[in-house]
Amino acid sequence: MSMTLDEFTRSVDPRCLPRILQIQSGIYVQGSVYEMYGRECCLSNGDLIKVIEIRITRFIAKGSNGINVDLPLDYPGLFRIVTDTRPYCGIQEIADSLRISSDRLGQPVFYTAGDLDHPDGTIKKGTIFRITGLKTVQGLECVDCELVQSEPKRRFELKLSVIGEFFECDDSQFYTLKELAEWKMSTGRTRTVTKVKSTHLKDDILPDPLEDYKGELTLTPVHEIQAIMQFRKDVVLIPPNLDVEVVDVTEEHDSAVFVRPLTLKDVFKEPTDTFPVVAEVIEKPWHVPEELAFICRSKKIVIQRAFEAKRVLASETRRGEQRRFLVPTSYKGRFKRRPREFPTAYDLEMAQSSTEQLHVVATRAFESHYSQGQYPVQVGDQFLVKKKPANNTGEGSENGEDKMDDMLTCAKIEGKNHKDVKIPMYLDGGFVEVIHDKRQYTICDICHGFPLPFNVKVSVRDLAVKEDILAAASGLQVEEEITDPYLLVSTLDLSECWEVPVNRTKMTVQLQQRWQGPATGAEQPTGHAVVEEIGEDCYYTLRRYAVANLQPPPRPPKKKPAVANSMRVKPPRPNKPVHVSSPKSPHCNFPRPGSMASDTFPRLKRNTIAVSSDRRSSIPPVLQPITVATLKSKDIPQEPEVDDLDDDSHEYEYIDEDELEFIRKKVQETAVLRSTGKGKPNTF
Repeated sequence: MSMTLDEFTRSVDPRCLPRILQIQSGIYVQGSVYEMYGRECCLSNGDLIKVIEIRITRFIAKGSNGINVDLPLDYPGLFRIVTDTRPYCGIQEIADSLRISSDRLGQPVFYTAGDLDHPDGTIKKGTIFRITGLKTVQGLECVDCELVQSEPKRRFELKLSVIGEFFECDDSQFYTLKELAEWKMSTGRTRTVTKVKSTHLKDDILPDPLEDYKGELTLTPVHEIQAIMQFRKDVVLIPPNLDVEVVDVTEEHDSAVFVRPLTLKDVFKEPTDTFPVVAEVIEKPWHVPEELAFICRSKKIVIQRAFEAKRVLASETRRGEQRRFLVPTSYKGRFKRRPREFPTAYDLEMAQSSTEQLHVVATRAFESHYSQGQYPVQVGDQFLVKKKPANNTGEGSENGEDKMDDMLTCAKIEGKNHKDVKIPMYLDGGFVEVIHDKRQYTICDICHGFPLPFNVKVSVRDLAVKEDILAAASGLQVEEEITDPYLLVSTLDLSECWEVPVNRTKMTVQLQQRWQGPATGAEQPTGHAVVEEIGEDCYYTLRRYAVANLQPPPRPPKKKPAVANSMRVKPPRPNKPVHVSSPKSPHCNFPRPGSMASDTFPRLKRNTIAVSSDRRSSIPPVLQPITVATLKSKDIPQEPEVDDLDDDSHEYEYIDEDELEFIRKKVQETAVLRSTGKGKPNTF
């Protein structure tokens, strides 16, 4: 039975591809060329095409203010999903609508609108579960599930025939448009998102169409069919809205008559015994480093093997737009250390090393009024953070107050003497590292010998490459080690052999015969690696999988102040980064500085003062050292009860710096007039 291309696109299951279609009829002259969106295709009656992929090429974004723009998949921005309120009527609809995979992006989370009967027990209403994969049990298709709110994780299966209402759960993760297209677009539905971060460069020629838009956006995907024709080697790109009718004849024809073009991702998934193999370059890559330009010049290449290689993620340490790099562990350059900056004492603790003491200088003053035993910090004070102990166990008092976990014990340098002091973890001050080490290190030495992130500068460039892009950077912050898929690619004569990144090289090849290579027993070709400069979207995607298994810095202590007749203020807990260096769940609650999620956590500005707002206390808040309460009453309010202060909610109001300066002047005028006995000043 014939159907239009658009009907085929909307009805076919992507898991059933490839499919062979035969052209039936259309309102066109046979042999004519259809040209839409820059794509050309010549179709005639009776032609056979093999559909290998149906993908989203762009989105049409519509906003509440009437905005209607086309967004390509490489749009440099990050988006958060608005939860779809329409229910799914069964597990079969979920499996048919969403792409489910073992990949973390392909594991949707739902909750049930009613009780579900299960052989292992009833699944209660509102139960949140994650679908982790598809499988077949005793001939029946099922989905693997795990309960989200249970420790340890409880796993179970649900048959595709299960009927009920299932709702999508809130998703706090950030996604690029490419990730939304590949993983989060439900078949037959649109997707509503909000823009949370823009990585659009200021010096770009084209303006950002969403630069000033803050509301919700409805994304409608625009698809494209990738197909192969019998007598063409290249991939044909067909818009699905062509007025052409087709018939599915997959069962009647052998797909072997078609050429099989593969992307590098497809080649990476090939069995190990496929390599080494000779490949013909069908679609050459764009914007490759100079070292990989031999791929563009060669008609045939040899893919030696597929593997996962380690790379070190590094960023420039400069204000404004930063460049990001992926540095191979084989990089031959040398680095020297550069001072690190630590916003809080918590960051000092995270930077503790088991090999050396950390020497820092305070750049901001701080004096604690909330707990005894905490040392006031002055600008210029020098401290030594001791080496990390072998058994790092916290100590605390029996009553739970003044815990060691809330303070950092370090040594204050006073001339030639050292005095042990305690600095509060929540101290929102500042420290700069003092460097005494003049040695030069390799990139592996830094990753294995020091806690990351770590600041360095190239002291000796890599002489094995023509242009060392790291040497031009004023400073680098080595952030973490990652693993990424690569192919070892060489020329036929082995004159060039380089590691080619799979996820960042867009090219199409056709595998041919197996490569014989040198005689048996000869050494395999040695591949070289290049330093890659990556974009902001790629950087944030890689950083999202960093581990977040550490806790945020402790709250300020909740105990009586040592000074009598004074009111206690709850200082704001600073937004502390978590410095880690290994892969993690994509749902990162405590990102590092510069990570894509850091802008979503409000941070106190330096030109504002935070005042605690206690809902259960009728006593007005105060400022230190000048209180707002003195402006409203001559009498100093009595100290509130401890029970009234034990409030777990941390809510803050903000006073503008100009308003605060006005208040200070009025208070000072009041004090001067009262001291001179000249009467009461004008109120304000």
